[in-house]
Amino acid sequence: MASDTRPATPEPARGSRLLRSWRGSLRVRVITWTVLLGALLGVLLGTVLYEQVARGLVDQAVASAERDSAQQVSQAQQAFDSTDRRDDSGLRALALEQIQSMIGPSAEDGRRVLITPALGNETGGVVEAMGVGVDEQDIPASLQESIAADPENQQVMVVPVSLVGGIDGASDVTAVVVGTRVSLARAGAYDMVMVYPLLREQETLDLLRQLFLLGGLALVLLVAGLALLATRMVTRPVEEVAKASQELARGHLDERLPVAGTDEIAQLATSFNTMADSIQHQIRELRSLSQLQQRFVSDVSHELRTPLTTMRMAGDVLHASREDFAAPVARSAELLDQELDRFEGLLAELLEISRYDSGAATVERHDEDVVPLIRAAVDGVRPLAERLGSELTLRVPEDRVDVCMDGRRISRVLRNLLTNALEHGEGRPVEVTLAITTEVAAISVRDHGIGLDEDQQRQVFERFWRADPARTRTTGGTGLGLAIAMEDARVHGGWLQVGSAPGAGACFRLVLPRTHTYVIAEEPPPVPTAAVLAGVGGAAGRGALAVAGSGGSGDASAEDGTVPPVVLALATRQER
Repeated sequence: MASDTRPATPEPARGSRLLRSWRGSLRVRVITWTVLLGALLGVLLGTVLYEQVARGLVDQAVASAERDSAQQVSQAQQAFDSTDRRDDSGLRALALEQIQSMIGPSAEDGRRVLITPALGNETGGVVEAMGVGVDEQDIPASLQESIAADPENQQVMVVPVSLVGGIDGASDVTAVVVGTRVSLARAGAYDMVMVYPLLREQETLDLLRQLFLLGGLALVLLVAGLALLATRMVTRPVEEVAKASQELARGHLDERLPVAGTDEIAQLATSFNTMADSIQHQIRELRSLSQLQQRFVSDVSHELRTPLTTMRMAGDVLHASREDFAAPVARSAELLDQELDRFEGLLAELLEISRYDSGAATVERHDEDVVPLIRAAVDGVRPLAERLGSELTLRVPEDRVDVCMDGRRISRVLRNLLTNALEHGEGRPVEVTLAITTEVAAISVRDHGIGLDEDQQRQVFERFWRADPARTRTTGGTGLGLAIAMEDARVHGGWLQVGSAPGAGACFRLVLPRTHTYVIAEEPPPVPTAAVLAGVGGAAGRGALAVAGSGGSGDASAEDGTVPPVVLALATRQER
């Protein structure tokens, strides 16, 4: 049987999970910071208290050692002075006897005694250094120097020494070392050193350290519990407010928060409910006004159709008979016919906008070849292009390009874009380009006219907006064409975009999904503007410019009918 060599799926890094928990939970951050600050405070407080207690125990031990040492040295000196030994062995025996009588009652915590010739004592060989429980090499040399410098007073040091005969044999412990000058008959000056181990104090500090550690741990746990309780009391109402806000954002305007008590949380809930009531009231008013406006536009449009039909019939009769009239009357008949055409177009567009506003617009999408649709739209505006002196250039693939669309609406979008391009093209060429991938079709209409600045590009799709209201128009316009085109693109799941620069013309791009199962989830990259539209790099007006402005060869894009990858960088496939 073959072994499975597929690599194991890597689990999410623990660090990333912790980072997500840290960023996504206020409770985690508050508890963490509270525990850290509590632990830091506990460590600082415990350290200070421990140092104070340790210093107090050492000071107390030093004072006790000084008192005891002074008493022991006085008794030893009296014994040395009251005894007259003529031989050296007697002196040595006396010194050893005195040292043994001065040691503590137990080997664990009693005092240790050492007697050694003082510095400069030439007769020190009579009684050599001897001690019980401590060796001479463990006594700091600086102690004898201090005694020699001030023989009248005790010299005290707290240093680690090695004790012989302790609990575990020889061991290093901290001890109080007290040195004093004594005098032996016939032997001269000697230094008597007494060592007081701080074993009991060390045990006390060890016990205190354990208590501090346990107390600090208990304190941290207590702080964590209090922080959890406090954050729970605060974050739960905040979570409820967030949840209610999300419900309001989804359109559930009846969502409210319960109010209990008179504290800050209750005030927050009351303020939220007041805000929700105000929003609900205003939205209802806006909906009512919007419905009244839509109904007014729809009703007026419908009511005007009857008199308009009558006026059209009368106008057609007058227009057909204009050659029988005098010149002024004939001209009036022509103007009447033109204005009736504009009036009919305005009513049709108003009705279409009202359908979109009321949600009554219907889209009949089916697979259709978009190439003949584009050719028909271009052919339909050729008389206008010839009258304005603009050349129409068409770049489309030779093969069939199926797009799931409502052909009537897409034709209307193309007519609007082409008419606007010719109207504002200043008699310069207008280029139409189709570029495709397997999922997306992009149709661009490019002119070389007056162009739009940034503010105008943001307003160009608004209703009844014109770039230059005082500009003379040859076809007449209502200011609704691009607004309807934008709505047509949206109902197809597509995008209608514009890129322009003043004096460099404008490029409108219609991006449509080719199938009903493909969704362009995010807006495609913006249409190129400024230097690109001005023709820098030789790409102006070509396929790459019209589709995505990728900076590549425009001719290649137009010839093979592909969209540069930048167009699809933000598109995401989703199944409906």
